[in-house]
Amino acid sequence: MNPLPFIKFIFSKEKKYFLLVKNIFGFYPENICLYKQALRHKSISKEIKDGLKDSNERLEYLGDAVLSSIIADYLFKQFPYRDEGFLTEMRAKYVNRIQLNKLSEKIGLRNFLLADIDSINANSSIYGDAFEALIGAIYLDKGYNFTRKVVLTKIFTSYFDIHQLEFSEINYKSKLFEWVQKERKSLQFKVIDPKESANTRKHFVKIYINDVFYGEGIGSSIKLAEKKASEEAWNKIISEQSHGNSDQISK
Repeated sequence: MNPLPFIKFIFSKEKKYFLLVKNIFGFYPENICLYKQALRHKSISKEIKDGLKDSNERLEYLGDAVLSSIIADYLFKQFPYRDEGFLTEMRAKYVNRIQLNKLSEKIGLRNFLLADIDSINANSSIYGDAFEALIGAIYLDKGYNFTRKVVLTKIFTSYFDIHQLEFSEINYKSKLFEWVQKERKSLQFKVIDPKESANTRKHFVKIYINDVFYGEGIGSSIKLAEKKASEEAWNKIISEQSHGNSDQISK
């Protein structure tokens, strides 16, 4: 065991950050600056050079990729006889913004994130983003294999029930809102005039992303029609990402 990180902790003025990492992930970090940056939201960041700011956005980008890779590998081995669609849906249950925000609340990131809370949308995913940034920090500080072990042993086993997730229902409407927020795209639910027959009244909802049609649903209520349309739109997004055809929604 390398004693250097503990020695750095003993003499550091940033003990609260050392202890945060130790309490959540089970180790003392070596480069504490990475973890401090992971907890700095862009709302209070300062420009460093050519528009680049001292925030956690770059670490979030990296952590998102690393976390997705770890989960994909884990699920691939846990479910050797399930197809790509199932694995993709399961991964989404782990890394969706609502799930990561809840996780971040449980592990106490709210008390450590540096941000101008008053200037941030109440529905923002800043805590889930900070968690991904911390994963990026661990990766840069300790490497992929170490990060993978920490995520699997300290996060998955403590905060997730893989069997419960397997049978949980995805809220496709929430996933759409999360996705368009992250991708900085527009999302529109268009309610079409209902049609009535002798015994029923049908509601129609169409979904547009960046003004491009992405799905439609029919139901006995607007809520049910939105649910069906959201599922169709989300499946189309997953299909396009799987085949690398995401240009349409960027128009």
